[in-house]
Amino acid sequence: MCAEKIQRLIQASILGFVMGLVGIGMSGEAYMLQVAFLLQFGMMVMLLIAGLTGWCPGLMVLKKIFPSCTQEESKTKQELS
Repeated sequence: MCAEKIQRLIQASILGFVMGLVGIGMSGEAYMLQVAFLLQFGMMVMLLIAGLTGWCPGLMVLKKIFPSCTQEESKTKQELS
C-alpha cells in the first residue's frame, strides 16, 4: 500500500463517519449534527489547501511511514526489467 492510496481510504472513512453522525443527528441528537458539520468543514478546508497549494499535512505524515505511489511504481518497473 502506498501513502496516497491510504490517504484516500482515510478520507473515505471520515466521510462515512460524517454520514453516520448526520444520520444520528437526524434522529434527534442535535449535537451530532454539529460534530458532523465541524468534521465536514475541516475536511473541506484540508482539501482546499491541498488542491490550491499541493501541500497536505496528512500526506506528509503518511509518506514518512509508507512509500509514495511513485516510488512503489518505479520499484516495480525496476524489478520487471
